[in-house]
Amino acid sequence: MHLRWNGLLAAALVTGLSFAAQAETDAGTEAKLKTAIAGKQRATENSVRDPYRHPLETLKAFGLRDTMSVMEITPSGGYWTEILAPVLKDKGRYFAAQPDAGPESKMLKRFQEKLAEDPGYAKATVVTLDPAKGKTTPVPAGSLDMVVTFRNIHNWMGNGQAKPMFDAMYASLKPGGYLGVEEHRARADKEQDPKAASGYVREDYAIKLVESAGFKLVTKSEVNANPKDTKDYPKGVWTLPPNYMEGEKDKAKNTGIGESDRFTLLFQKPK
Repeated sequence: MHLRWNGLLAAALVTGLSFAAQAETDAGTEAKLKTAIAGKQRATENSVRDPYRHPLETLKAFGLRDTMSVMEITPSGGYWTEILAPVLKDKGRYFAAQPDAGPESKMLKRFQEKLAEDPGYAKATVVTLDPAKGKTTPVPAGSLDMVVTFRNIHNWMGNGQAKPMFDAMYASLKPGGYLGVEEHRARADKEQDPKAASGYVREDYAIKLVESAGFKLVTKSEVNANPKDTKDYPKGVWTLPPNYMEGEKDKAKNTGIGESDRFTLLFQKPK
């Protein structure tokens, strides 16, 4: 970590860019995270995935603090909402950036119903981020401390929206703000499919993609690595749990592999 940071600092001096050291999760925030992760507000189908998703370790790798204004991109079923919203409720802010699926969207309706279920979500705010429909300003420019996104890059690559999505995130962050990224990791010895049809994305490809929006890589974490994942399945990453796209075929084997191998990266917007 220190060697990587020293290298970035040297690069900053050469280019004239300014960086702050990575924020570290303080003891108070860590205690809140542990409480939220063990909390009754969490859906069983989400909490059973904790051994694969490592929520405490992942958010500590990002340097989350309970005073931050944080936007999560496409929360889907709300796995991270259940943790982030209660932790940020008192001192920070939590924004859930959803695509513009229209007022009749069942997914959006379920998510809004979820937010109404528990007082821990009282300050959570749903905003719209959908570059394909011209909606690229979910919050005021330069207002966020952190943006996080989990296993979404392959979707944006598939619909040609990766660059405008990261541009929007960059604009939303304060100078010095952080972007935490997790994604299914493709094999480094295979050419990257630009549409990421398998769901897997090469780590080096993702870094270049994010940095093309102006971000700089701060650090990497292997907390979500899974060496059992061979990444060569007929149905792509969705062959593995929790999707089991091939049904009962090789289900025991796939269960033994677990969820996908994932890279976990932290980037920063220069000051």
